[in-house]
Amino acid sequence: MTPSPEPFEAPAPGVPTRARALGGPSPSSLAELTTLRIGGRIGRYLEASTEEEMIEAIRRADASGTPLLVVGGGSNIVASDAGFDGLVLRDGREDVRVVSESACGGVEITATGGVAWDDLVRQAVASDWAGFAPLSGIPGSVGAAPVQNIGAYGAEVAELLASVRAWDRLAGRVVHLPLADLRLAYRDSAIKRSLTDAAIGGGRTWGPTGRWVVLSVGFHVRQAALAAPIAYSQLATALGAELGARVPAADVRRAVLGLRRSKGMVLDDADHDTWSAGSFFTNPILTAEQAASLPDDAPRFPVADHSRPTDTVSGAPVIEGLVKTSAAWLIDRAGFPRGFALPSAPRASLSTKHVLALTNRGGASAADLTALRDAVVDGVRERYGVTLVPEPVHVGW
Repeated sequence: MTPSPEPFEAPAPGVPTRARALGGPSPSSLAELTTLRIGGRIGRYLEASTEEEMIEAIRRADASGTPLLVVGGGSNIVASDAGFDGLVLRDGREDVRVVSESACGGVEITATGGVAWDDLVRQAVASDWAGFAPLSGIPGSVGAAPVQNIGAYGAEVAELLASVRAWDRLAGRVVHLPLADLRLAYRDSAIKRSLTDAAIGGGRTWGPTGRWVVLSVGFHVRQAALAAPIAYSQLATALGAELGARVPAADVRRAVLGLRRSKGMVLDDADHDTWSAGSFFTNPILTAEQAASLPDDAPRFPVADHSRPTDTVSGAPVIEGLVKTSAAWLIDRAGFPRGFALPSAPRASLSTKHVLALTNRGGASAADLTALRDAVVDGVRERYGVTLVPEPVHVGW
């Protein structure tokens, strides 16, 4: 089955679900393919309509030594002004298939990499596929979801995943990666780590696209009209419910979309706060000793272990000795308020709605944005001794 042509909850008029819709004239620059709307010219662009076309394009690029960038919604890319002299490949397949469905065994779903993530969430909520609702409104594609282990409002895609079907660029064949092999962690996976870790990459690093290119993703979830227990206080407040309460998934979806819109985290051409890559920095993971050096009022959260299968009700176990703190709290307290911009690069600023997004105010260059990035990183490190880590993939640097 394919995503319903009548969405369960359609975006507001004029609000795209990805940086550039599939089809139409081929883009000439990465600025046309990214939600930050920055980035120079590209060498060649291809939208693949079949898995065979995807694999052949990757195979040819790797055989000829041509740099490869596989893009989805373009919401997690910081592209260089110098551009990308290689092949930019986009998965044009938008298929969702129910493999099996039963009250006892749950639902097994397979989605191709090119499906817009929020299209899948919309269908999941309408179909009573449990666990998806807190992940509403996240831009990008299904293929990117396991790479980043996307998450929001107390939920992570790791809780929904069963396996990934991928093209292994090193082995030159299609492989099935079970959850254990993905080595999922907070906004991280083996696929992402293969960009910089030669041990995972099979003796080399891969970039800006990892060793494994996601072809499709398998999910195994329960059937339920009620969402998992609410694990995020801001979401509970928006719902008028207690932490740990279970409410209809449709209500959770509406509340999450409302919260994301209030933070400029739902794409809108008219709102420059949405000209961003979402949350630019991951929340730092610290040892208990490092966390003890922070001010008493600094946020402290447990760190979940997603290295083995969990479920949306009981959640993942906690890793002892590690503490997650808030990047937004550190940025704000280090002297970078909402709307902060460098005098030398005013076209890039922190969002006017929250400090965790770096935004393009119109006409910003990659150099403008990275100057702002570096100022924030340096300022937080100087004030708190914590080095913030950017979440987006940097392309062409």
